[in-house]
Amino acid sequence: MIQIEVCVDNIESLHTAQKCGASRIELCGALALGGITPNYGLIESAVAVAQIPLYVMIRPRAGDFLFSADEVRIMQSDIRLAKKCGAQGVVIGALTATAEIDLAACRRLLDAADGLGVTFHRAFDLCRDPQTALEQIIELGCERLLTSGQQQSAVQGAELIRQLVQQADNRISIMPGAGVNAANARALIETTGASEIHLSAGGYRHSAMLANESPSMGKDSRQDQQINITDGKKLRAVLAEIRDESALPYSGRN
Repeated sequence: MIQIEVCVDNIESLHTAQKCGASRIELCGALALGGITPNYGLIESAVAVAQIPLYVMIRPRAGDFLFSADEVRIMQSDIRLAKKCGAQGVVIGALTATAEIDLAACRRLLDAADGLGVTFHRAFDLCRDPQTALEQIIELGCERLLTSGQQQSAVQGAELIRQLVQQADNRISIMPGAGVNAANARALIETTGASEIHLSAGGYRHSAMLANESPSMGKDSRQDQQINITDGKKLRAVLAEIRDESALPYSGRN
């Protein structure tokens, strides 16, 4: 069965993703920044209402994935918090200054996550040697790798993703993500042989507040009138495209 992971950064989107048939939630803060660790209140509330597995993004800030000792300690604390709240897993990643997997930092994070599922996120897409990085991620004990195939979108990186699926040989799940939508999801699965995909199905709704001449809270006053959410129609369209799974390749992982 093809799994659909949906990344969300608010409780409204979690409800939408769950209602539309998502298989798993990646809970983030600030998706516009690539996703950072969500706040405690969101984690607690999301776990309380989630009826499907929920993985919490562990990333203390936007920017690169070269983390200081202080930041690693922060991530360890956030992992323990996610575990205490009842999350099923966490999403991690850390690199060295030479664009390799920071094995020491990742081991600390995995130790903190003891008992939780662990996905290694798209920090992988910045690694100099993806084949070596994949073997290291497998050795660390991660159950899943989220990747765009080291390209801007998973479609552009489909060939590398296909190679990674073959290299992984069911030792870890390779999950394509970035730019996945109804127009490309089925072809991406067929090309890569992946058994799960990751997307946001992002959209927005207009604010219910009456517009006035108040100062803008962002760079553009129009942003104050747009609430970024998971678009249920987009998500349902993706699900409709891959619902007939009899014609899709299956890698042997759930």
